[in-house]
Amino acid sequence: MAGRRRVRRWESGPALLELLGVALFVTAVYVVVVRGGGTLLGRTDPPNLALSVFATAIVALGFQPVRRRLRPIATRLVRGERAAPYDVLTRFVDEVAGGYGSDEVPARMARLLAEATAGRYAQVWLSINGRPVLSATWPPDAGSDGHAPPEHGVHGGRRALPVRHAGEVLGTLVVQERERQPLTPVEEQLFAGLAAQAGLVLRSVRLRAELAVRLAESAQRARDLRASRERIVATQDEERRRLERDIHDGAQQHLVALAVNLRLARTPVARSSERAPAVLADLKTAAEDTIDTLADLSRGIYPRSLTDDGLAAALQAAVTSSSVPVELTVDELDRPRGEVAAALYFCCLEALQNAAKHSRATGVLVRVTRGADVVELVVSDDGTGFSPGVASGGSGLANMRDRAESLGGRMDLNSQPGHGTVVRIRIPATDGGR
Repeated sequence: MAGRRRVRRWESGPALLELLGVALFVTAVYVVVVRGGGTLLGRTDPPNLALSVFATAIVALGFQPVRRRLRPIATRLVRGERAAPYDVLTRFVDEVAGGYGSDEVPARMARLLAEATAGRYAQVWLSINGRPVLSATWPPDAGSDGHAPPEHGVHGGRRALPVRHAGEVLGTLVVQERERQPLTPVEEQLFAGLAAQAGLVLRSVRLRAELAVRLAESAQRARDLRASRERIVATQDEERRRLERDIHDGAQQHLVALAVNLRLARTPVARSSERAPAVLADLKTAAEDTIDTLADLSRGIYPRSLTDDGLAAALQAAVTSSSVPVELTVDELDRPRGEVAAALYFCCLEALQNAAKHSRATGVLVRVTRGADVVELVVSDDGTGFSPGVASGGSGLANMRDRAESLGGRMDLNSQPGHGTVVRIRIPATDGGR
């Protein structure tokens, strides 16, 4: 009972002082306008009706502004700097749920909560995409541990209450109590009342925050897509330069040499039947070398077996020529569309080349499976591995990622030193993933 009487005195003191101030305001308006104006007009008894109406209008218009200004003054005079808990709820409705922009609401809410509870600090957390995100802390420089808030209750003096609206959890309010100063029952009621009133406000704030997150993600995807396209163009240009160089230095030189040898062979073939077989044998060898060079060159461009016989046959031919033993498993699957098969084929070649060049692997496992709506390629080796966060991975991994993402897929890389490398490519089997 004594505590309840203290609460009543705590609440009624500023209200009485505020009422007294309003009464003084009304009296002052009446004296200044009616009496003072009547004196100027030479009519003090009875009061001038027009001046009385004017005074009444001033009181009606100024009542709420005067009362609003008197409230914090009365509170400071009676209680010092700290506001009453229930005054905070009124301020929340007037100031937070009113004209403040969405960006200011969490900070304003945290400030009111900290002032009302005298906590060491107060926080407002939003639930965005299913995870808690710190939106505001008051005081701004208060040292908090940065950990996600507890769902409900008190943990080490850190008191949390969820904020709900229409049955959905929108966020959490957190108050860090001061050492050996837990919240009083009145402050606990205030905490619960503020959490109950904050639902509709936090819904607007969360929608805005989610929109900002999605805009940031979209901007990042656009940057990634632009970088991917730039890498694809650069890779295509480099491939054209490499192809021109290989044709010039390889196939073209073989063909020039073959043409020269054919021209020179006319004389010994025509004049000496004994030298003819040796000359023709040399020409046959040169022609075979030219064919092998062209075959090697075409194999790196686009294998005919991929178009004619499908992905499984093309992969079988590719792993046969690998310098590292490869175990290939291709599940029974409908032939994927051409660009998907090509992407998986060249990603497999790139992964095999990386395993042979960099990992010192003694064996590689290649598996192709078909899910409900995706085709998956997994290439794992038993090599030395590496740290993806430290090593750049070169252009090979970037090329694989670009091929997969250009078709709406993705590449996942799992590797660590001493434990080999696993490359996983998943690409939608239909155009719907693009």
